[in-house]
Amino acid sequence: MVLDLWRIFVPCNCVLSKGAGGTEENSGGTRRRLPKLKISAKIWNNRKVKNQYEEHELDGEQQEVQQHEEQLNEVTRKLILREDELFTQDSHSEEEEDQLQKDYESLSIQIWMAVHNTFTPSSLNDKHLEVLRNAVDSIQQQEMQDQQWRDCSKDKVPAWRPQRWLSTHNKLLQTMVESRLTEATEDDSDEAKQLSSAVKKQVSQMGKRLKEDLLMVVRTVKDCYPMKMDILNVYGGLYHQTFSDQLAKLTSSGLEVDDCGYVLFWVNHYYPDEILKHKELDGQIKTACLGSLLLQDNLKRLEEQYLSHREDKVKQWLNTVLKKEEESWLSGKTPELIDSYFFSPLAIDVIQVVNSSLTEFTCAIKDQSKAQRLTVHLENFLSSYRRSVEDLVKANPSNLHSVIKAQLVCEQQLRDYITGQTGGLSEEQRGRCLDSLTALRDCGYQCFTCPLHGKIKVYLGPLWTSPWVDGSLAVVDPLLNFLNQQLDDLSDLKPACKQVLVCKLHQNVVVQYVKKTMKTRMKSRQQQVAGSQRMVEDAKKISSFFEEEGCGEASWLSEMLCSLAEILRLQDPASIHLEVVNLARKFPDFSGAHVSALLSLKFGLSALDVRSIRASVEENRPLDVSANQSPLFFSRVKLKWIDKKINQMWIKS
Repeated sequence: MVLDLWRIFVPCNCVLSKGAGGTEENSGGTRRRLPKLKISAKIWNNRKVKNQYEEHELDGEQQEVQQHEEQLNEVTRKLILREDELFTQDSHSEEEEDQLQKDYESLSIQIWMAVHNTFTPSSLNDKHLEVLRNAVDSIQQQEMQDQQWRDCSKDKVPAWRPQRWLSTHNKLLQTMVESRLTEATEDDSDEAKQLSSAVKKQVSQMGKRLKEDLLMVVRTVKDCYPMKMDILNVYGGLYHQTFSDQLAKLTSSGLEVDDCGYVLFWVNHYYPDEILKHKELDGQIKTACLGSLLLQDNLKRLEEQYLSHREDKVKQWLNTVLKKEEESWLSGKTPELIDSYFFSPLAIDVIQVVNSSLTEFTCAIKDQSKAQRLTVHLENFLSSYRRSVEDLVKANPSNLHSVIKAQLVCEQQLRDYITGQTGGLSEEQRGRCLDSLTALRDCGYQCFTCPLHGKIKVYLGPLWTSPWVDGSLAVVDPLLNFLNQQLDDLSDLKPACKQVLVCKLHQNVVVQYVKKTMKTRMKSRQQQVAGSQRMVEDAKKISSFFEEEGCGEASWLSEMLCSLAEILRLQDPASIHLEVVNLARKFPDFSGAHVSALLSLKFGLSALDVRSIRASVEENRPLDVSANQSPLFFSRVKLKWIDKKINQMWIKS
């Protein structure tokens, strides 16, 4: 190994042209025979080396004495002093010059051996670190001496100048780094054996060696070098370039898909995020100067290969999930009961497919916006899923209700996942996904609420009749008893889903109540006043019932009914004006047509009063509708019959 170092680096010193003992031409053009080089025995580490030189062997005790006689930097300083003294004389003997040159050559090998041993197992001890520190100091002294001779006449410059030891040092580091990464790929550790392919083993072993060596540099080696040499970034650049070259070779002839993903994981994630940003390296390595481990064309090719494969897999897996679910529906089987509630694994399977794909994508692809190439298949899946549920409802199989109960659980799980998904989905994709889920959810709940619409309408039929107005006929109580029986049949629906259904049912009841009220032809002021009192009582009963069933919307619906009742009770135009404006401010979908229909129920309001109230409503609507906390309600009160009522009102006026 010593001879290999000598053969590689001595020519870089511009001292010998053919090796020790050869012929050299100095700057003055005179050719002379150089004496044979005698290398200090301590360099050979008790090994016999046969070459064109004479054999030299010292026992271990003598080597130890020689090794500690003088520090390398002190030897360097003395040799430079000899050089200065020798070449400032008017004349000097050739023997003195040759001996000085031999001493430099012997010193250089000791210097390069000290550097070469940087990563040996014994290099962590204080003794080696001190040797390395002295070697680095020697290199700096030689660089300074090169500078001193730079402007001198060539015939006065020593034959060995410039030495260029710093350049030689850097070339040696490059050779060391290349050798260490090559040796790393030959490691046959248990950890390497666990990897499934040769490519993965090579990448992992080189990356692990790179990380270990850079951490060793920052922990110990760095302190042996002056700050101006920036040795950590020197090593960082060499390891980066060597690792990059090795990856280019591995990927040049194409990779299997699995290996492709692993290489991208190292290139785009583990190397830049886990190694270069390691807590001991972060901020110290100039990552902006390093760039990517792979050239852009090569990187794009691998990313496209990886993404195309992942797209196909995600699409295939999601289609398989839906097909399996549809087969279960058509088999007539009742879904599984878990904790006494109907359940389907569809949502969990879908979330697992998407989440695992996005997690892997995040570590493999640098441009995170490309995740939409995967999430678009989630969007397409949800659209297909919605259509499948709608087709199932139309088919109305015997297991429909139990299947829908399970699908409502899936819808909620998917909604929670998509709402909480911070990456991968664009806002447009998220919106389209939620729209599909909303349509699916509405379709599912309508299976339970639509059959009740007609019966709710029948139960509310006696509203505003004389028996209801005078309190002799209870209308809401029988309706709530009926709904209570229907809700008992939903005990096997997950509570969170049942709560949503109950809230929808609550809104349906109130919508039907308001429709019946606004369609009624009032006969007298006394009927309005008495009826408004019944409305308040009914609002409280309805609110209390649905609150007990777990509906959190009960309060605002009750307040809305009470506001309508108050408008019907009031007779003073100014008071009516104020109450209608307040109602419109709370409910942004309380339109002008709704205002006109409500006012048409009142007695004693002129056309001028109606126009004034409508104008005031429009003027006082909040500009920022989103600031209004009340949900949409009146938009569900359709306006076909309201238009007729408005026309009748204008004819009367």
